[in-house]
Amino acid sequence: MPELPEVETIARGVDERLRGDRIVETWFGSHREPFKTPPARQARGLEGRVFLAVHRTGKHIVCELGASVEDSGAPAAQWIVHLGMTGRLLVSTPDAPLAAHTHARLSLASGRELRFVDPRRFGRLEFRNLSRSPAFNAAGADPLTVTAAEFAALFHPRMLPIKAALLNQKLLSGVGNIYADESLFRAGIRPRRLSGRLTRSEIEALRLALREVLEHAIRLGGSSVSDYVNSDGVRGFFQLEHCVYLRTGLPCRRCHTPIRRILLAGRGTHYCPQCQR
Repeated sequence: MPELPEVETIARGVDERLRGDRIVETWFGSHREPFKTPPARQARGLEGRVFLAVHRTGKHIVCELGASVEDSGAPAAQWIVHLGMTGRLLVSTPDAPLAAHTHARLSLASGRELRFVDPRRFGRLEFRNLSRSPAFNAAGADPLTVTAAEFAALFHPRMLPIKAALLNQKLLSGVGNIYADESLFRAGIRPRRLSGRLTRSEIEALRLALREVLEHAIRLGGSSVSDYVNSDGVRGFFQLEHCVYLRTGLPCRRCHTPIRRILLAGRGTHYCPQCQR
């Protein structure tokens, strides 16, 4: 599943290309799974709207929409995209080959198209008219902006493995398996350790490591370990710098001890038994 760096990369790419563009026509596929809002309602809500901004909230891409590019103040509507396991949000031209499992096409005044492709259909598309519904917000704190005090308050009192706590989207929004493993390695913390028994200095080291890993991954366009590509269909590069994730049995990049894999909170978890205590 695309995590925070991948979603952030896509959101920035779509924003750069489509800000100020108008939706003139929409097409939605026949499979009902991707549609949190019925396709007919999405079509009515989207057509004629202008992209004011596109940003990431948690693991969601939020398109802020208005009646015209001159709109000031709060947007009038939102189109919310969750990529699920295999979703892609691509800026394309109308004559580009149509990928299998395309579930939505937004034709734009510029002549471009915004396409949502999702082979496994775990992604979701939602439209919100903000005169009738509240704006979308993530449940947990954002790991790129959470303060030291906020981070400690989230994790220090909880007696559950720190890896499981990092994956809890009600605590932090956007962190998944890859970046939980990589940040724990950078902080030198074993994934099974109980979050409530970490010292204050370890909690702060983890917060800083997590932010550093996420920001570095964003600079490299995310991790392409499965289906992920950015809004132009280009793969990311951060997977080339993974220290532990999917490196079972390979030597640690620091100490050369073989990387171990365990199952924790139902997820494959990778760590160095020497560097992480």
